[in-house]
Amino acid sequence: MNLSAKKVVLIIVSIGSFLTPFMASSINIALPTIDMEFNMEAVLLSWVATSYLLSSAIFIVPFGKIGDIVGRKKIYIYGILTFTLSSLGCALSFSTTLLIFFRIIQGIGSAMLFGTGIAMLTSAYEANERGKAIGINTASIYIGLTAGPVIGGLLTNVFGWRSIFIINIPLGIIVLLLIKYLLKEEWSLEYKKFDYYGSFLYVTMLLMVIYGLSILPDYTGVLIIIMGITLSVFFIRWELKAKEPILNVLLFKNNRKFAISNFAAFITHSATFAVGFLISLYLQYIKGFNAGETGIILLFQPIVMVLFSIVAGRLSDKIESYILSSIGMLIISVSLIVFSFIREDTSILYIIICLIVLGIGMAIFAPPNVHAIMSSVERKFYGISSAMVGTMKITGQMISMAIATLVIGLYIGNVQIAPQNYLLFIQGEKVIFTVYSILCLGGFFSLLIKGREPMEGSKV
Repeated sequence: MNLSAKKVVLIIVSIGSFLTPFMASSINIALPTIDMEFNMEAVLLSWVATSYLLSSAIFIVPFGKIGDIVGRKKIYIYGILTFTLSSLGCALSFSTTLLIFFRIIQGIGSAMLFGTGIAMLTSAYEANERGKAIGINTASIYIGLTAGPVIGGLLTNVFGWRSIFIINIPLGIIVLLLIKYLLKEEWSLEYKKFDYYGSFLYVTMLLMVIYGLSILPDYTGVLIIIMGITLSVFFIRWELKAKEPILNVLLFKNNRKFAISNFAAFITHSATFAVGFLISLYLQYIKGFNAGETGIILLFQPIVMVLFSIVAGRLSDKIESYILSSIGMLIISVSLIVFSFIREDTSILYIIICLIVLGIGMAIFAPPNVHAIMSSVERKFYGISSAMVGTMKITGQMISMAIATLVIGLYIGNVQIAPQNYLLFIQGEKVIFTVYSILCLGGFFSLLIKGREPMEGSKV
């Protein structure tokens, strides 16, 4: 593949990578405004964000495998189309139920993008320059996170929350035109059959576990989680004997670099994703800022992430990925510990410094970690590895939201956030940040100890 063709792949995948985080960060800013229109309870309000993550998480691996069968370009096109049309549906929603329904469809479109994007990028670039490309793509994700709070906040203040969905429509159309006329499918497809039974088990298993987490501490949630874990045993047994499994579990057993890097990604996103959600609520409810002002404050984290991720991506072509990833996780852990000391009278400067430190840690961690995952497998596993990158990210994000929702529910109950329970909300945030910091420190030590061991059989 020549240089111009590689650039085309990078541009298209990076634009697609921009869209989903832009939407996610925009919706966090708009949640209080949506709450005002629909009078949603606190737990239900979180489902406006959670429903999108849930559908993304459970469908990303199946779509990664389908992309290997029918072509990644085709699935990527369907992903952009689904994401764009569902954005229109969200904008036109007149009830809470309809809004959450279209957020689920939007998550399915996102799963198509995550399941194929990194595989397309990895196929286009050789190993010695792949880190740079992944760093640029990661930067585009962070640009989406950067633009989301600012543009989303301004749009919400001026035109209302529906406008943050409408703005996705022209962006989606532009990507569709670029893909149709510029992107060529130049890699061979090696899989011919689809594992329907394995896919059913995988989707059902993940749905049970994640949904169960979201409704804790209700005893029903515990029962559903146990059922999901039990189903995972049947899933693993089936995948081990399937001729063309939806998920080759031997990648985790025989390829330690692949397994550890995926685990680190899962832990990191579990410990960080809901930070934007929590700080957005803190700034608007406790500090009294509007959506636009909140967006500007939250802007500091993704700006730092954009600046540092490109550098980290280039370094990952020269330095062992576990070293950079370990440093990133340690910095993230420090920022989360500092976040746990937030009080009602905490200064905005304190919040901004915490966001900057978190952004530096995430930027140093993410590109080397993705590089490690994609470089640890053979070309025929690019599709499923790309899907696992997205799965670890989105499942981790889902766990992060589940932890936040659970603790908030325990502290203030299933009611709207109001002045009479502000103090309880802050106490709940302290607990959430403490849990996140413990998670991240555990991931740091695991990556530091296991990551530096000889990586025998790094290719499966």
